[in-house]
Amino acid sequence: MPLAAFPKEIAIGDIYLPPLLVAALLGLICTSLSVRLLNRFRWFRHIVSPPLVELSLTILYALFIGTLFFPS
Repeated sequence: MPLAAFPKEIAIGDIYLPPLLVAALLGLICTSLSVRLLNRFRWFRHIVSPPLVELSLTILYALFIGTLFFPS
């Protein structure tokens, strides 16, 4: 598939969003679900710095989603 076939912007109605922003928002949602799951099973109490883990998970999810769904 040629690179020209992949979208450079994501259109939601009349609003154009960059793919990285969409990937970051989806990564944030996935992180929120993961943190809730970790809190439910009480695994998050073994982590020294929870905000750093949340930031790291957000970045990892955003990179994964961006690479998988929005290749450049």
